[in-house]
Amino acid sequence: MAPVTASTYDIDKAAGLLRAGRLVALPTETVYGLGANAEDAAAVTRVFQAKGRPPSHPLIVHIGGAELLGEWVEEVPATARLLAEHFWPGPLTLVLRRAPRVPLEATGGLETVAVRVPGHPVALALLAAFGGGVVAPSANRFGSVSPTTAEHVRAELGDVVDFVLDGGPCDVGVESTIVDVTGDTPSVLRPGGVTREDLEAVLGRPVAVPSTSHVRVPGQHPSHYAPRARVVLVEPEKVVVEAELAQEQGHKVGVLRPPSSGDGPAAVHAVVPVPGSIAEYARSLYGFLREFDQRGCDLVVASLPPEEGLGLAIANRLRRAAGPRDAG
Repeated sequence: MAPVTASTYDIDKAAGLLRAGRLVALPTETVYGLGANAEDAAAVTRVFQAKGRPPSHPLIVHIGGAELLGEWVEEVPATARLLAEHFWPGPLTLVLRRAPRVPLEATGGLETVAVRVPGHPVALALLAAFGGGVVAPSANRFGSVSPTTAEHVRAELGDVVDFVLDGGPCDVGVESTIVDVTGDTPSVLRPGGVTREDLEAVLGRPVAVPSTSHVRVPGQHPSHYAPRARVVLVEPEKVVVEAELAQEQGHKVGVLRPPSSGDGPAAVHAVVPVPGSIAEYARSLYGFLREFDQRGCDLVVASLPPEEGLGLAIANRLRRAAGPRDAG
């Protein structure tokens, strides 16, 4: 893991603010989170207010190590313990029955809680200095593009955040994978930084990725991770044609150009080539979407990557960004 990049002074300052019930933006390997003391119901409520997030949408509790999981959940089944041992610290969130110390404000009123150990040295240093759990949904307005730099947080939330702890750009760039381990069969409720293939290799059995679930989890609102520009999803071979047609119709078009589409289109407002590396694509996706907004695009044309590995998480984010306006 990379060395801690924030100063001890800043980490201690952030920990003190959390103890005082204040809001601190913190880096994780996935995205920047808007942090609050997970056991302070009033502070948790302020997170919802700052984001404009419906209070029924549960938050993820971030803890400092896998050995602490039993303090935050009712019980730790063998499957959860196995996954924690293999993937923590890292971009995996486990859904389990909550322990009494977790307020219902943090769970959206549910008797389950989502927990993870972040794989970022600054986040872990903050959790150690704070000495407790921290709820930390993405540090942005509800439904908009998640932040992957401290600058993104400052630009979007401004003075709503009491302190932004800068840990540099996020390495993974998409949120954690959420796995429901409350029953006998684990299932992926949100694809993310740990792939389905990784999970299946550790568990030795197939893992379901249902399109819908009765369990409420972060990031599954019909429209989520969305830029101001409308996102339209088309087949890869149609990206150029659809983009040029939309531009002719008067739109300021941004294009996420897949590697298979060649050099075009030329006659559009903004073109961002999709990286050949799927890990780099995931790391850069939210930055690309923000760039289109900054360049004044009102429509973004994109295609879905192959839905395997991290491509499944990218496809999930693009579908949510397109929302009900475009089923993809």
